Amino acid sequence: MPTQIILDELQGYPEPVLLEGDVAATLRDTGLVSVVPAHNGAWTILPSGKVGAVQIDDLLVRVNPKEKVGLSRLLFLLGYAADPGFRPDNVAAEEEEDLFAALGESLARHGERALERGPLNGYVHVEESLRTVRGRIRVGDQMTRRPGMLLPLEVSYDDYTSDVAENQILRAAIRMMLHVPRLADSLVVRLAHLDSKLDGVSALKHGAPLPSWGESRINGHYVPALRLSEIILQTMSAEAGMGHRAVASFVVNMATVFEDFVATALREALEPYPGLTEWQYEAFMDEAEPGYPSSDRIRMYVDVVHSVRGRPAMIFDAKYKAASPSGAYPNADHYQTLAYCTSLGVPRAWLVYAGPGEPRVRRVLNTGVSVVEFPLDLSREPEALLARVRELASRAYSELAVHDNSVGVRL
Repeated sequence: MPTQIILDELQGYPEPVLLEGDVAATLRDTGLVSVVPAHNGAWTILPSGKVGAVQIDDLLVRVNPKEKVGLSRLLFLLGYAADPGFRPDNVAAEEEEDLFAALGESLARHGERALERGPLNGYVHVEESLRTVRGRIRVGDQMTRRPGMLLPLEVSYDDYTSDVAENQILRAAIRMMLHVPRLADSLVVRLAHLDSKLDGVSALKHGAPLPSWGESRINGHYVPALRLSEIILQTMSAEAGMGHRAVASFVVNMATVFEDFVATALREALEPYPGLTEWQYEAFMDEAEPGYPSSDRIRMYVDVVHSVRGRPAMIFDAKYKAASPSGAYPNADHYQTLAYCTSLGVPRAWLVYAGPGEPRVRRVLNTGVSVVEFPLDLSREPEALLARVRELASRAYSELAVHDNSVGVRL
C-alpha cells in the first residue's frame, strides 16, 4: 500500500493503487475523492470536486486546488466568506507539503500567542441549584420546581471564569488536532501544553454549533487563534475510522468557497454605491400563468444581484471552473447568464471565474445582451484579490451609469 497519493483537482486518469478494503471504504466516506474498484485488489482514485487532505494511519491522500492555492490563501478565502473584513494575518499558515502539519503548526503558533499571558477570563451567566444563596434567587423557578421546599435554592449569578466561549473554541480545535495521526512529537507536545493551560474549560459537543463571541479590546490577542480554530472545527474531522484506524480529514468544496467569497467580497465592494446587493437572488424564467401555482414556475437563483431604485441593475455569477486550452469557458455558463439577463431585463452580466487573464466581453447575437468574462486570480495576495473585486464593482457600476442616465454615482 502506498504511503502518499497526490492528485491535482483536475486530474482525470490516475493509475490504480493497491489499498486494503477498509482503507478504501474509509477514504471514500471522507468525500475527498471517489474510490472505485479496479482489479486484483486495486482501486481507482479520482478527485470528486473537492480539495484538501485525508490521513488514514500511514496513508496520506491530498488533492491540490487547480489554481495552486496555498494553505494561507485557502484559509483566507474560507475566513473572509464567513466574516467580511477578515484579515489575512488572522490565519497566516505555515506552507508545508503536509497540510495537517501546517495546520497544527499554525494553530500551535497562534495558540501560544493567545495564551502567552494566560487564559482569557470573563463573566458567564450561571443558573443552578445551591444550598446557599448566591446572586439572585429565581423565585418563579423555585416555586415551580420545588413547591414548599426551602432547599436547594434556584439561583442565578455572574461568575468570573476562564470557561468562556473563546477558550472553549480554542480548546476544541487543539484537541481535534491532537487526534491527527503522525504529527511530529515536538508539535504534539506544544499542543498538549496549550491544552493543559486550558484545564477546566468545558469541552464542546461534537457537531454542536460553536458558541458565539465578538471581537473586542479584551480578546484582541485571541482573534487569530480563534479564526483559525473556527475554520478547523467547521472543516476538519479527526476520529477513528473502520477497523479502529486513526483518520483525519480536511475537505473543502472549492466551488462553494469561491462562490461564497465572491458574493461576500462583492457585497462589500458595492457598499459605497447606491442600491441593494442581494445574494442568491430568486428569479423566474417563465411568466406566471393563470390556474397554475407559483411553485410550478421555473425558478432561478442568481449568485449576486445589485438593484437600484427597486429594480435589478447588475448581475454577477461566480464559477469555479477551468477554461479550455483555447481560453474559452463552458458554453452552459453563458446560456445561464443569458437566461438571467432576459428574465430580469438587465443588458449585461458578469461571469466571475477563478483564474488568471483579462476581462473579455461577449455580445450575444440578435439581442442587446453582453456577457463579460471576468477572471479572478486566486494566487494573488489577499489585498490584491480584494482590490480586483473592487475593480469589478467599479467597472460594473460605471457600465451601468453609461447606459442608464437615471443612475447617479455616489462615491
